[in-house]
Amino acid sequence: MSARPGRVRGARLTDLPALGELSRLSHPTDGEQGAVRSLGLPVSRSQFSVFSLFRMPLGAFRPSDQLYVYEEGSRLAGLARVERDSQRDEWTIVELDAIGFQEAGDIRLRLVQHLLRDGARRGAIRFHVACADADGNVELFMQAGFISYGQERLMYLPPEAELPMVGPDGAAAARIRPAVPLDALPLSRLYAAATPQPVVRLEAYRLSDWERQVGQGRVPRSSLAPVLRFADVEAFVQEDEGGGRDGTALSGFVQVGVAKEDQPHYLRVVVLPGCDADSLVSYGLSVIGERTGAHRGPGRFSHEHEHGVITPVRTYESPVDSRVEDRGFAAIATVTLLMKESAIRVAEPVLVPATR
Repeated sequence: MSARPGRVRGARLTDLPALGELSRLSHPTDGEQGAVRSLGLPVSRSQFSVFSLFRMPLGAFRPSDQLYVYEEGSRLAGLARVERDSQRDEWTIVELDAIGFQEAGDIRLRLVQHLLRDGARRGAIRFHVACADADGNVELFMQAGFISYGQERLMYLPPEAELPMVGPDGAAAARIRPAVPLDALPLSRLYAAATPQPVVRLEAYRLSDWERQVGQGRVPRSSLAPVLRFADVEAFVQEDEGGGRDGTALSGFVQVGVAKEDQPHYLRVVVLPGCDADSLVSYGLSVIGERTGAHRGPGRFSHEHEHGVITPVRTYESPVDSRVEDRGFAAIATVTLLMKESAIRVAEPVLVPATR
């Protein structure tokens, strides 16, 4: 990394106009290429803009969130925006922009290194980021100590698609009901059965996280989790037909986020291996249609929400992607998930035989 005269500092209120312009310039529209570097989600404005998807209006900015800028002289040339989850001591990098040619990579690396040091001082245990594998994004984060642990396909359903209608009788027949805090343990078991064990250990959800799922909707994590703060989140579970040994087993879970801002609605489905996700996908879309008034017209969203539905599907969650494709979704991007831990994992203390 070259020695540059600039410095990284926390953003000030007076920086907001310049930061808005920097963020806008760092997201080319409709495939434009320029001297910019960002997290690079390859989504064209003809569907929706990344800037509007990840934008953080000042009114929604939480006191715990962090903004860092790279200042060189009197010019701002870099921006890093971090969402903090105080419940889990985790930080998520949701924007990392720099303008320039050769120097853009150096600026972004300095921003990442600064926020990692600052986060460690503030007690952050894990740092997350999702980015496109382009423009040196993945290499930059690995250089900063992140590890890649998965990929997600972003699937998009356009607003003109007709949404299914699943009434109470249909939901009851499919054993689908709203999630409650007492579902925390069955949800944890469902997630552990549907997710590879290395990912389970890295994401390290606790029962309290699943209890909060009902009202706050922060787990399971996805590349689009930051947009849930701009949505009304609901969670539903599908009871296992056999019920398991204790009668509480679940075969599926669907998370629905109905957008309150200028962004698509959100759908996330998790099912046990071998279970069909079609009924959960249909029910989730039906809930979105009911909440937005789409069912009042011929398959259209209400005027306030004409931005479609987006769902992230991890590569190991196949055939969920096939089920959403059957409903009209199409893949628009693939993003890489990365994480860095500031805590050191140690073995649990155990009793061992005494020796002389």
